[in-house]
Amino acid sequence: MPTAHTLPSSLPAPPLSLLFAEPFRAIFDALASHVAAHPKPIGDGHPVIVYPGLGAGAMNTSQLRIFLGRAGFDVSDWGSGVNIGHEGEFDDWIDPLVANVRSLQARHGGRKVSLVGWSLGGIFAREIARRAPDAVRTVVTLATPFASLGDGNHAGTIYKLLNGDSARFTPGLEARLRESLPVPTTSVYSKSDGIVCWRGCIQKRSARSESVEVDASHLGMISHPDVLRIIADRLAQPEGGWKPLRRGERSGRSRR
Repeated sequence: MPTAHTLPSSLPAPPLSLLFAEPFRAIFDALASHVAAHPKPIGDGHPVIVYPGLGAGAMNTSQLRIFLGRAGFDVSDWGSGVNIGHEGEFDDWIDPLVANVRSLQARHGGRKVSLVGWSLGGIFAREIARRAPDAVRTVVTLATPFASLGDGNHAGTIYKLLNGDSARFTPGLEARLRESLPVPTTSVYSKSDGIVCWRGCIQKRSARSESVEVDASHLGMISHPDVLRIIADRLAQPEGGWKPLRRGERSGRSRR
């Protein structure tokens, strides 16, 4: 299976048939979660921050946050409104997000913070963890193409419309984004994703990283019943005792 270190230089974007089906599949995923997704009280109350995808905000991730809250976690939105991408120099822009994580950790008596990022929000979550591993417990990304930001997706046009510049991730930064993180990390991806190429969401397997496959749309990642259960399970892993998800522990399929 390809990893972020063995990907071809250029990845194809998902077929247009999957792209056009995204809104309808997302509605189905959201409706299904109301029927099939019943959170178990497995959380230990530690703080969790959810980062929305490109063009999304707190309203879009409310169902996910409600589910995780009922599962026993202290969940909050990232607090920066609609995600239109970073502005200016990336490392300067992300400084306040890192500071917010450290502040939340302090307010919780030093307990580390878990980060859940959807699509572009997962890029931010990963880089915050890279900058502040002493403050981050684990990272879960949903359909985040950290290994192929330059191609293999249909999000470039939306990105340009929102911030006027589709080339803000320099080659050097893109190379850094592909590197493994110093904290336990789960990348959830779908081969039927209609917006990003699933191959760009695969990370190198290690003692603290895994890639988990589900059958969900890109837009429905934040409400799909299987995905919600997987996120809760990953966040419930004991601090210092993280283990990869096993096949029998969920309804979907994992590739590790």
